[in-house]
Amino acid sequence: MDASTRQRIDALISASPVMVFMKGNKLMPQCGFSNNVVQILQSLGVPFETFDVLSDMEIRQGIKEFSDWPTIPQVYVKGEFLGGSDILIEMYNSGELREKLEVALAS
Repeated sequence: MDASTRQRIDALISASPVMVFMKGNKLMPQCGFSNNVVQILQSLGVPFETFDVLSDMEIRQGIKEFSDWPTIPQVYVKGEFLGGSDILIEMYNSGELREKLEVALAS
């Protein structure tokens, strides 16, 4: 990944306490996994921003290298990579996600 793509990804992650790189956006997810993440975050009442990786192939590929995670969606909380759809579902079901978000967003 080139330096400008890395800088763009850093800027996107820094733009919001909760950032989701996904297919589509929170109003119109373009895949089931992205929709799962949107539904979970909305059910928790957490404000979050999204970036549609379908609109930018450099970011779409770059975010996979950036996080060393091969799939989309990807969720970042306060700059930290949290995981994708499966991890968020597990964390949501255990209550860990709500707790982590409350702590992160309170600071």
